[in-house]
Amino acid sequence: MKLLVLGGTRFLSREVAVQAVTRGWDVTCACRGESGPVPDGATHLPWDRTDEPPAALADGGWDAVVDVARLPSQVRSAVAAARDAHWVFVSTISVYADNSSAAMEPLLEPITDDVDLAVDPEAYGGMKVACEQLVQSRAASSVVVRPGLIVGPGDPTGRFAYWPQRLARGGEVLAPGAPADVVQVIDVRDLAAWVLDLAEARTTGTYDAVGTPMPLERMLTEAASGVADASPGLTWVDTAFLEAQGVAPWAGEGSLPLWLPRPEYDGMLAHDPAPAVAAGLRLRPVAETAPGCLDSPVTALSAEREAEVLVAWHAR
Repeated sequence: MKLLVLGGTRFLSREVAVQAVTRGWDVTCACRGESGPVPDGATHLPWDRTDEPPAALADGGWDAVVDVARLPSQVRSAVAAARDAHWVFVSTISVYADNSSAAMEPLLEPITDDVDLAVDPEAYGGMKVACEQLVQSRAASSVVVRPGLIVGPGDPTGRFAYWPQRLARGGEVLAPGAPADVVQVIDVRDLAAWVLDLAEARTTGTYDAVGTPMPLERMLTEAASGVADASPGLTWVDTAFLEAQGVAPWAGEGSLPLWLPRPEYDGMLAHDPAPAVAAGLRLRPVAETAPGCLDSPVTALSAEREAEVLVAWHAR
């Protein structure tokens, strides 16, 4: 297999390139190379995607292309240069307009112009819709995978890694929302392996690339089993109290990751993995993912702030 990875130096695209090299494939990573080196065994094709595609990209004779881009202009030019390959486009569940539902419809309206997410972060999903449509309409053949929350080694966001790190410390753990709130994650290594399987088989269609949906209590308990010697001491604190305390949901400074407002986001982390599993996706247990997250950077609720919220909760 002659594979072109658009990227190849960070998280998912790097894992795709690493695993492709391990399979013995001929792997080229087209990128600037500013985020780090491409994996050993892969060829670096220098390309800033704000520029026109280099001749070597158009003349590469690729069997397959893997792209994780979010800007329509970049996808448009890349597909035009390598339209004869089989495209695996990594999109996102953020293309769905209704986060309260796990259905694969309706989609957001496509945003065909490039938008700076620092100015308008809400444009992310609409741009991904436009990117999907470009790949589907212009590549010789394609498959679109829509991941949910990707986690595991190399995750730069810390949106899941907070929990293995917190559970490993032990003690009383502030658990947000309700134990039955449904969540799901997918290990980057499982996703990368499946992306390569789709490329090799020239699979077509559209899939939600997600992990097993489970109650948050089960996810935390399973994660703890991979990093701690004892069951976690979870203290469940309801949404209204957390909001009154100024705790933020999902991600960022002062947040509790995986916690989402309900019922507005009941569907966001509850998509059905069955079609992807039927197409070859293999999912490892959360307990196997958790240890690989202990060194990931995390920006979330501090230990001091967690203790303050717990004291206030017990004193209410």
